[in-house]
Amino acid sequence: MTTSTRAALLVCPASGKGRAARVAGTVAARLRTAVDHLDLHVASSAEGTAEAARRAVADGVDVLVVLGGDGGAHLAVQACAGTSTALAVVPAGTGNDLATALGTTSADDVVDALRAGSRRSLDLGRVRGGPWFATVLCAGFDSAVNERANAMRWPAGPRRYDLAILAELAALRAEHLVVETEDGVVELDALLVAVGNTTSYGGGIPVCPGASTSDGLFDLTVVGAAPRRTLLRMLPTLRTGRHVDHPEVRTFRARSVRLSGPSWVAYADGERLREVPLDVECVPGALTAVCGPLSGAG
Repeated sequence: MTTSTRAALLVCPASGKGRAARVAGTVAARLRTAVDHLDLHVASSAEGTAEAARRAVADGVDVLVVLGGDGGAHLAVQACAGTSTALAVVPAGTGNDLATALGTTSADDVVDALRAGSRRSLDLGRVRGGPWFATVLCAGFDSAVNERANAMRWPAGPRRYDLAILAELAALRAEHLVVETEDGVVELDALLVAVGNTTSYGGGIPVCPGASTSDGLFDLTVVGAAPRRTLLRMLPTLRTGRHVDHPEVRTFRARSVRLSGPSWVAYADGERLREVPLDVECVPGALTAVCGPLSGAG
């Protein structure tokens, strides 16, 4: 029996076009084989999900298990950050980037990790005056892709982002970006900036392929001004992480970052935040997470 004997399962029923609701009973039954007590919470809205997560953590559960996508996980991170409650994610959404980073690609992975008592302390990003984030904060071309992808009803999974990328190329233009870190100020005409706590966003795109959740640093990827034809040649390399070798791409590492200049909307964990300027900080060890054996959260 796991040492994490008391858990809560937070179901986001709309995730994955209803997939979370369909598998909730099965997932709950599997989890009950690995914990002593399981509370079940079902939330039908983002506000309800956030409140249920806060309530479970305030109630002192050892583990909060989210059955949903990156949106539900993002809301649970807000409740678990800086507390002794560990976060686990059973993926049932579109992108599932946090679950992938945690190495829990199925309910069985979470159950195995709970039985093994497998937990790790992870860094988190925090937006000044805003939320925590676990994966990637982005602004520019990629956040415009997020806006478009979130409005699309078809297709599901990574292909949605691929199509959104192609559609946004038509409106592409560089803007003057100012990136301030503890090491200095960089100004350049840019198409996008990604601040990575983990490697990937958008359903597995490793935009910050060298990012680690245990080094106390963000990895930044900035794509400078480039013509559409250059970007089209670069797009296939996004899936492999080789885009960072392109001469128009600059990478940095930093503990804190201020982004200013363009009228870009920032996204974090796939959730819309606000327009830049904004300040973000990497907070070491801010989250305890239940991780599988293939966790990239190292």
